Amino acid sequence: MEDAELRQRLTVLEDIEAIKRLKAEYCDICDDDHNQDRIVRIFTEDGIWEGKGVGLAKGHDELRKLFRGFYERISFSQHNVFNPRIEVKGNEAHASWYFMGPFTFRKANQAVWLAARYEDDYVKVNGAWKFKHLRAIGRMTAPYETGWAAKARINPFAE
Repeated sequence: MEDAELRQRLTVLEDIEAIKRLKAEYCDICDDDHNQDRIVRIFTEDGIWEGKGVGLAKGHDELRKLFRGFYERISFSQHNVFNPRIEVKGNEAHASWYFMGPFTFRKANQAVWLAARYEDDYVKVNGAWKFKHLRAIGRMTAPYETGWAAKARINPFAE
């Protein structure tokens, strides 16, 4: 194997690991009361957070507002992501992840299970990976007490 090819393959592996750490940081930010100061550090200036029925934010000001809203509605969350499929192409990447986690919503102290798939686009900026577009695609929301089989769809984000 040529040195150039080996260096390129090593760079891809290092980039994949950096993206995994970035996603772990995102989960930690969410579980840190949806920290508005930290979230903007991991998104590009024009980065997008999108979740059908949950919210849409474009750019740092809107990200802060969206995450402030999450903080106001969510008293507890535990973001668990797994099964990453990460494709790196130079300074851009795409990843799919699965998510499952318990949440407590402040309204009525409602405990729910949430499951989703993330479809994320990333870009490397000055040597550091950042989110360009995060899509949260809901798969299941269910009351903690009865689980997802008894009542498959509820909307804790509804006002």
